[in-house]
Amino acid sequence: YCPVLYLQDGQNLFDPATAFLGQDWQADVTADRLILNGTIEPIILVGVYNTGVRRVSEYTPTRDPRHRKGGKGDRYAQMLARELKPFIDREYRTKRAALATGVGGSSLGGLVSLEAGLLYPRVFGKLAVISPSVWWDGRSMLRLVQSYRSPFRPKIWLDTGTEEGDSPQQILEDLRLLRNALLEKGWRDGVDLQYWEVPGARHHEHAWAARFGMVLECLFPR
Repeated sequence: YCPVLYLQDGQNLFDPATAFLGQDWQADVTADRLILNGTIEPIILVGVYNTGVRRVSEYTPTRDPRHRKGGKGDRYAQMLARELKPFIDREYRTKRAALATGVGGSSLGGLVSLEAGLLYPRVFGKLAVISPSVWWDGRSMLRLVQSYRSPFRPKIWLDTGTEEGDSPQQILEDLRLLRNALLEKGWRDGVDLQYWEVPGARHHEHAWAARFGMVLECLFPR
């Protein structure tokens, strides 16, 4: 029986033919290597394709007036927790506990993965929040963290590159605000919150592929 990691933007994970600009994460190759050398436990990766046209709405916690869309993240998280996970648990030999179940993604996929963990902490005990788009709707994710009431604290990997986007310094500041909001809610740096500002990394699949192994080592160590 294996733990499971549910990842957003599934078309970018395994196959350059479906990946954005032909650059996939090689997530399967990385996981296989780490399993074979005993660094992580054997794991099932579930890539959930985005819907393209509805991606922004489904991956965001609130409606952003400037973009005139968004806010379906709670329904998307419900689908992951109440429809997809039970299906995977029926079809595969999975460890079902929250401690063996992760959800993750990058950019807006990182944002909705954090939302899923905050809404369903009894389902998702490990969160891979990679280069999350904290800027969305005036940093509405910060308000979601501040309103968190559960005694359960999923283990979180939180990172961003130092060269992301047109204003990297703003992105770093946003991520530090998110980290601080989590610390105020009782997450502990280096214990259940692993935080990293990745030197020189940009906002693209190649950068996320390069550090995906470290994400797995942090969340699913042998």
